[in-house]
Amino acid sequence: QVQLVESGGDLVQPGGSLRLSCAASRSIFTINAMGWYRQAPGKERELVARFTSGGITNYGDSVKGRFTISRDNAKNTVYLQMNSLKPEDTAVYYCNAVTIAGLGTKDYWGQGTQVTVSS
Repeated sequence: QVQLVESGGDLVQPGGSLRLSCAASRSIFTINAMGWYRQAPGKERELVARFTSGGITNYGDSVKGRFTISRDNAKNTVYLQMNSLKPEDTAVYYCNAVTIAGLGTKDYWGQGTQVTVSS
């Protein structure tokens, strides 16, 4: 089991910055992949950024060059630094963790944190 607690969502003006945090209930070394997804009203959930077990970092095309994912292993926490925010970044942001479960994998999700980009 993995519990994920997100924080940092807020209302911000276009061009502004925010940092989201996701604290995991166990060592992130035991988690196969961890990162952020988002879902805007009427749209499907999409990848924002994530770390994989092979040390690879993936970013969604729409956030490349503006968002940066990082982690603090000692705090079991993953961060998402979001710069140059746009109104289209408005969404609920969810933290995700994937663990190995038998021959497959298991997904865990946080409760979500709202990011609103508006003037």
